[in-house]
Amino acid sequence: GWKDAINTTIINFNNERMQVTWAARELFHNKNVSFSYTFDEGKHKVWKSCPMYLLDHNYNTGCLFKTEGPTLAISIRNSNGSEELFSKKLKSDFYIKPNPPENVTFFWKEDTVTVSCNKPERAVKCLRLELQYKSTFDKEWQSRTSRCCHVGDQGFDSRKCYSFRVRLKRLVPYCNVVHYSSDWEAETFWMNGTLLDSCDDDRTPQSNTLIILSCLLAVLLMMLTFLILLCKQQRLQMSVMPAIPDPKYIFADLLNDHNGNFQEWLDKTDHVVLQTKLEYEEPECITEAESQQEDEKNSDKQGPLEKIFAFSGTAENSDLKASQIACLIPASNTIASFAGFHILMNEDMYVTL
Repeated sequence: GWKDAINTTIINFNNERMQVTWAARELFHNKNVSFSYTFDEGKHKVWKSCPMYLLDHNYNTGCLFKTEGPTLAISIRNSNGSEELFSKKLKSDFYIKPNPPENVTFFWKEDTVTVSCNKPERAVKCLRLELQYKSTFDKEWQSRTSRCCHVGDQGFDSRKCYSFRVRLKRLVPYCNVVHYSSDWEAETFWMNGTLLDSCDDDRTPQSNTLIILSCLLAVLLMMLTFLILLCKQQRLQMSVMPAIPDPKYIFADLLNDHNGNFQEWLDKTDHVVLQTKLEYEEPECITEAESQQEDEKNSDKQGPLEKIFAFSGTAENSDLKASQIACLIPASNTIASFAGFHILMNEDMYVTL
């Protein structure tokens, strides 16, 4: 019973030559075998030895011989042929593998493509023509199958480059007991009905475009990241070290309009001074001459709301220094006179002379 368990692979190449193979090292370990075959039927069979062996490490693993009829009988024996190890009888027509299609032509009409080939000489009804195609944007092949010997499909984009390949298949189980197809015909490349050498020219611009777009995207991301980091750094710097206000913006009109002339700026602004209230204690007005203080106190009584301090610019007061005179004037609407200038002081303001 073990003879029937031997697996063999049988291929009838376009009904022209047969190939029978077996797993030599697994089935016949360290043994070499012989192969014989016959296409004759009845009692008077003529067995033929294998004309061409297929070898694997000097062991016979198969035989290649000419197809001579629809019925085939095979026998595998030991090396001297005295013992039969395996035998089988089969229909060779059920193991046909067709040849690739010949004279393949492509017909384009707008977005429709029709592919045709020459009809084989034998068993045309058992054959199907398979078309596969894909564009440069597809990863998998698209497949269409039709009766021999033309097949077509529609929906092709004239802006894309397509790869095409065709082959012939045998019908199972009506014509074959195994799924055998021909080898693929040479792959061709088409774009808008024009035959090309390859689709590499169509892939290259797309690749360059992708590279350029990737670089631009990377640059934009880097710039965005830099701006975010810069904004965060400025906020951190402002929170840790607040900006010191520039006095030139507070006194812009003094510097720009009056070139730093303080007296002119006071006249123009109607004697407006900074509205800053400071808490202070009223010290006494200190001078070197007590008699002058008495005179000034007497002069204060002349008006309920005004105090006029007159400082003479004569020679007998020339020895007084500005740093030796300090006056705090808390009264409202007080007028001080010094060296010929009169300054109107508002409430809660003081001047150091």
